[in-house]
Amino acid sequence: MAQTANPLISLFRRTTLVTRIVIGLLLGIALAWLAPEAALKVELLGQLFVSALKAVAPILVLVLVMAALSAHQKGQPTHVRPVLIMYLVSTFCAAALAVAASYLFPTKLVLKLQAAQGNPPGSILEVLHDLLLSIFTNPIQAIAQANYMAILAWAIALGLALRHASPTTRSMLQDWSQAFTAVVQWVISLAPIGIFGLVSSTLASSGFDALKDYARLLIVMVSCMVVVALVVNPILVFLKTRRNPYPLLLVVLRESAVTAFFTRSSAANIPVNMRLSEKLGLDKDTYSITIPLGATINMAGAAITISVMALATVYTLDIPVDIPTALLLCVVSSFAAAGVSGVAGGSLLLIPMATSLFGVSPDIAMQVVAIGFVIGVVQDSFETALNSHTDVLFTAAASRAAKK
Repeated sequence: MAQTANPLISLFRRTTLVTRIVIGLLLGIALAWLAPEAALKVELLGQLFVSALKAVAPILVLVLVMAALSAHQKGQPTHVRPVLIMYLVSTFCAAALAVAASYLFPTKLVLKLQAAQGNPPGSILEVLHDLLLSIFTNPIQAIAQANYMAILAWAIALGLALRHASPTTRSMLQDWSQAFTAVVQWVISLAPIGIFGLVSSTLASSGFDALKDYARLLIVMVSCMVVVALVVNPILVFLKTRRNPYPLLLVVLRESAVTAFFTRSSAANIPVNMRLSEKLGLDKDTYSITIPLGATINMAGAAITISVMALATVYTLDIPVDIPTALLLCVVSSFAAAGVSGVAGGSLLLIPMATSLFGVSPDIAMQVVAIGFVIGVVQDSFETALNSHTDVLFTAAASRAAKK
């Protein structure tokens, strides 16, 4: 038995993580198809994997940012600003593309669901207000609640203060940083098992029958996200680096977007992106800040979801849409998407705020939110994959442009 196991273990070690993930994905699909009841029982594997990533991510971000800033030499560039500009431009372009696609392919909904429950914000000012308040939170509470805006604020403040600490203290921070990085690598190595559990249980429990009624809506939404990932973002990277962006894009899609697609959590994908940034040889002073910040404010996928769902609601009610209002929707969707992390329920609960621009009643808007939860198994996966892999893509572009 041991002799049989040794070749299998040797083969497992020789395969790359991406290959193992693909194997786990295929096995999960096969199990859901052949034995749905058994597939439901392995859901725990997926839940444990996502929980482990979410558990380690807040402390990892805090320690990495503190260590990077405390060791940062005065005058050494971090290239954070160009990455933030790319985040904002990409999000606005995504919203504009979604509005244009909704104009070209108008979609009408069948509003027959019970309204979703929740407390959507009333305006963009309320979103920004909640986002600012979330920054000023007790650090222990911020870590417990995975409030990344507050975690970043405390990490930056403590990192700057610790620049004047003794060399021993700063060395200890570097040791803690390496220790948490090692733990993250152990967790990420379990991705094939976690994705196996996530895929098999999701397909066995929900399937895709419920999505047939909303196929057109999903096609418009997912097509916009694919165009942003494969056309818009590469153009931004090319303008920054003046190099062919696709070799870098393919690596990032393979090693970041895949895990984000199945975990459906930008926060859970932070450790994955950190590891990939290190693998790409990026500046630690840069990616230790831009990756967790991107998981908070870089939300092109959310901007697409908000814009498409809002305009689908408007077309369903036969409300005319003029160009100025459509442009205003692009701006509102972009800013609202950046504040998604401060609103319980993510991008879907921001739909009523967007539809209010057209005078749509909250009751109807919450029915649209309910539709969003129905298609969430696909919509949220593509949205998270787009949001999360772009964090690494833009960070790498800014770093390479600076080196050039």
